[in-house]
Amino acid sequence: MKNAEILHGTRGNSQAHWFPWLKGELEGIGYKVWVPDLPQADKPNIQRYNEFLSNQKPFDLNEETILIGHSSGAVAILGFLQDLPDGTKIHAAYLIGSFKDGSNRDDRDELFEKPFDFEKIKSRADKFVLVHSDDDPFCPLDHAEFLAEKLGGQLVVIPGQKHFTIDTAGEAYKQFPELLKLIKDNE
Repeated sequence: MKNAEILHGTRGNSQAHWFPWLKGELEGIGYKVWVPDLPQADKPNIQRYNEFLSNQKPFDLNEETILIGHSSGAVAILGFLQDLPDGTKIHAAYLIGSFKDGSNRDDRDELFEKPFDFEKIKSRADKFVLVHSDDDPFCPLDHAEFLAEKLGGQLVVIPGQKHFTIDTAGEAYKQFPELLKLIKDNE
């Protein structure tokens, strides 16, 4: 069965921005969808997130699974994939407004306590799609370019969309039809 996890970013929650809309859209095309509230999201921690995601997930990950992460949720996906048991593989990971390091920010440093093994991460998904804006105020485009190169992923740059949130780009981000189209195109 097709299933999806959607992970929010720092200081976010499952009901923010486009997450509820995307959940409904994916359910409408046959996905089982989990959008958890990540624990202590004001200061993301990769180990805490991995334990939470491993212990709370409502379905097993398989070759029909997609993972969708926004901002620190995208980085959390990288750490989660790295720590999956050998032999576990998903269909695709969608990294929205991602970043490659802590950039000297206290609310990011615990995501990078353990270096990423990009070869191992790459082996855990058939596809990586990175969606980024050219004017993201929090996550420079060169971070997404770096990650796309390391992951062998597709980089999709959508100009002028800031951080793909209601806070940065307005009410339009109660939905995210461009992301839904990418997901459908990659099925």
